[in-house]
Amino acid sequence: MRASDRAYATLHSDIINWRLTPGTVLGEVELSERLGVSRTPIREALAKLTAEGLAEPQSGRGMVVSKISLDHLDELFELRSALECRAAELAAKRGEPEIFSALHRQLANAGELITEEDPTRADYYQLAADLDVAVDAAVANHYLAQALKNLRVHLVRVRRLGKDNPARLRDAAREHAAIALAISNGNPAVASAATTVHLDNSLRHLLSTAA
Repeated sequence: MRASDRAYATLHSDIINWRLTPGTVLGEVELSERLGVSRTPIREALAKLTAEGLAEPQSGRGMVVSKISLDHLDELFELRSALECRAAELAAKRGEPEIFSALHRQLANAGELITEEDPTRADYYQLAADLDVAVDAAVANHYLAQALKNLRVHLVRVRRLGKDNPARLRDAAREHAAIALAISNGNPAVASAATTVHLDNSLRHLLSTAA
């Protein structure tokens, strides 16, 4: 792997997982020393992060981790609705019912994975990611799948604004289960409607907790 790719992968992970918080200065010298690469790969990595919207220039401070503004949540969820509802519709038409039936069974019991003993919610988030992967595969549309992939980078960061509330996550698990069931039943309209319900509830929760 090229040095710039290694630097990008590390910084990308640090940003979306909030190890580098919004507003953190991304100094070339400091990053070069920390990651053990020259400044040229760091510049290339920062350019890629900037193109993705994860880093941005700030006057007098150089490059910083981009901020997450509540003002942008509505815009983000408008795009999310357009992409995810259409993806759910296509998955219901093109997907293999058995795959989504199995995901429905797992998601219906996902509330048991959300405990205070596991503050990372790793098992639950992996199951939600498995649903995303299954939908992307079922859609069989490279451009739509790529657009969703780019969008999810920002959604991972936004999730932290909701403070990983256990009650909301259990509701979200049930909403994901409903989406999987509608897709497994081959019903595009219901799949889209279930996705709309999930997105509306998610946005309302984010706005209420992050305000």
